[in-house]
Amino acid sequence: MKIRIKKAGMAFLLVFVLLAIGCGNNPPKENEPETRKAEEKVKEPEEKTEKEPEEKAGEKKTPGIASPSVNGALHVEGTKLVGSDGRCVQLKGISTHGIAWFPDYINEECFRQLHEEWKANVIRLAMYTAESGGYCTDGDKEKLKSLVKSGVEYAANQDMYVIIDWHILSDSNPNMHLEEAKSFFAEMSETYRDAENVLFEICNEPNNGTAWQDIKAYAEEIIGVIRSNKEDAVILVGTPNWCQYVDEAAADPITAYDNLMYTLHFYAATHTDDLRGKMVSAVDAGLPIFVSEYGICDASGNGAIDEAQANQWVALMNEYEISYVAWNLSNKAESSAILLNTCTKTSGFEKEDFSASGIWLRNMLTGEAVSNTDSGNIKETSEDMRPATGQENLVWQSKDMEVSASIKNNWDEGGNGIGLL
Repeated sequence: MKIRIKKAGMAFLLVFVLLAIGCGNNPPKENEPETRKAEEKVKEPEEKTEKEPEEKAGEKKTPGIASPSVNGALHVEGTKLVGSDGRCVQLKGISTHGIAWFPDYINEECFRQLHEEWKANVIRLAMYTAESGGYCTDGDKEKLKSLVKSGVEYAANQDMYVIIDWHILSDSNPNMHLEEAKSFFAEMSETYRDAENVLFEICNEPNNGTAWQDIKAYAEEIIGVIRSNKEDAVILVGTPNWCQYVDEAAADPITAYDNLMYTLHFYAATHTDDLRGKMVSAVDAGLPIFVSEYGICDASGNGAIDEAQANQWVALMNEYEISYVAWNLSNKAESSAILLNTCTKTSGFEKEDFSASGIWLRNMLTGEAVSNTDSGNIKETSEDMRPATGQENLVWQSKDMEVSASIKNNWDEGGNGIGLL
């Protein structure tokens, strides 16, 4: 259903509420299906038990999202990621920035908040390999491995899946550090041979002309190392050109192993219809796609935000039941970071701590309106997306309902400018 409203000022919010009530679509807190609404009165006396602090590791459940305690170890069937019961699983969460530079965000309270309040069910641990502080350059290998292991532990405690990410970037060809990768994944796959919540991403973003054949040869070696310890691990394989040429992988996939998925990365202000079409074509050709990194800004990780394109991506990924992980959990001074640069917290985040990307991500993951409803301030589209006429477009999305509105006239002190369509 779509409702279109053209209005301005404070009265806009009042009319929106009246329309929502009139249509019988006041959204419940968690957008629960109708079959659950009748159970609310029965569940009310049990609310205190949901907040009890004494919960065993791996038993914390957030209704409505996939989790290890409910879905168990994952595997790949066709193009889908599925749980131990054979039902499709969609992982939705966030990636850390480089753990060498932002180690303090790997803490259990941070993960708890992302899981319980944001409904994230996966954390990606991005360990850079070649940059300053990287695993294969001048980084402290033992400290980095310890951070990864702590991240896996905290994710398990919070009933979340976790991706161990070998984050190549400036070392554009993964074969550059093949031996280090083999050693690292041998240790990690041995350590987590019995873990049900761990996925392995073996090469973040091959780039600078690295051919699919080089990536494929590297992947087959690393997959063999992981499989020697963990036969059923889900492994994510990078694709050429910063994980955009999924069509090349679709034309020549790895056939010697199963439980593989191929990564696609996008940044909504740069990558639009063409890359979406490439993703759909690859899936239709039988390639299992996992979007292990995306942002709502441009491909630099900074710059303009395009929420309209981001919403199109989310709708398409949901349609194809593709998992997706946002970049990034940090307070770095760039628009892809979910925290403002002024935020010095590493947990216990509040609404004033979030960037525009953080506000959008939280609202998208929770199914709340695409606006800063907590603070009462409407999140507008970015400057470059506003129509030339001066109208400002705003969109609220909540599963089965979308409400869009435009402000044609600003509310002035005299109270003029109300209009309804």
